[in-house]
Amino acid sequence: MQAHCRYGPGTAYLHAGDLYPGDRAVVHNRNDNGTWLWILPEKQPWHCWVSTSVVEVEGDIFSVSVYYHPLPRTTFIGPPKNVQATRNGDQVKVTWDPVKYNPSYDLRGYLIEATICQNGFLFSTAVHTDSTSYTFTDETSCSGESGGVLYAVEKHGYTDPVVIPWP
Repeated sequence: MQAHCRYGPGTAYLHAGDLYPGDRAVVHNRNDNGTWLWILPEKQPWHCWVSTSVVEVEGDIFSVSVYYHPLPRTTFIGPPKNVQATRNGDQVKVTWDPVKYNPSYDLRGYLIEATICQNGFLFSTAVHTDSTSYTFTDETSCSGESGGVLYAVEKHGYTDPVVIPWP
């Protein structure tokens, strides 16, 4: 089926290209659980991520290694400022000041890549928001540490990440 190829392994990331029925690509890598593939489509000269739920794969996707490519960087806007996080039980609210930008740069919101604890297990997640706050459910029962980074997003890419001071 028609599918979007993205700059990161999830729907929270910017669109990097389109795939159509009959298009072919080489699978170079995958995410941890094999739900997203890092591919090089025949019809475009750059890699992107595609969900395994929307493509047919020949071969074993677990035969390729796990890989996370750096996000494309923008210099047209600066990173978010005044990033804070507060905890109320299992709820962690992350807040920041809005990014100032020239409207011609087409701000596309914010991306948070976080590691959070749920049901006793740490897992990675990526979320997109147009707001200047986001609340995670992050239990305190995991043996590892939760945390995250925040980016501002515009049509050319992502700002440098800002480490969230996770409570």
